[in-house]
Amino acid sequence: MDKNLFERFPADGLIKTADLPLPGVESERKAKLNRKGNELFNSGDVEAARRVFQTTGYSDGLIRVGERYMAERRPLDALKMYRLARDDKRVEGLISSAALVIQFLLREEEEAK
Repeated sequence: MDKNLFERFPADGLIKTADLPLPGVESERKAKLNRKGNELFNSGDVEAARRVFQTTGYSDGLIRVGERYMAERRPLDALKMYRLARDDKRVEGLISSAALVIQFLLREEEEAK
């Protein structure tokens, strides 16, 4: 493996800065947007809700979107939502699971040789 591979990644990870909450959104405006995001989520428009929650940085909403993604078997998208929500426990759990899968695949590949 190329040892310099990870040097090409940005220092703060692979999440685009455009995905981070907008700074300076007033708390009253955030609350209104979060209510709208909850309405969208509850009506089934998860992607529109995700955009609202990402804009405001509403961690509970981002976690719910992540849980929906997990139910839809979209773990990388879920990981991104958990990361944006700063839910370290869920992030670490997904990363640990991914590491186990990679270890299994590498071991399987070695045994096939």
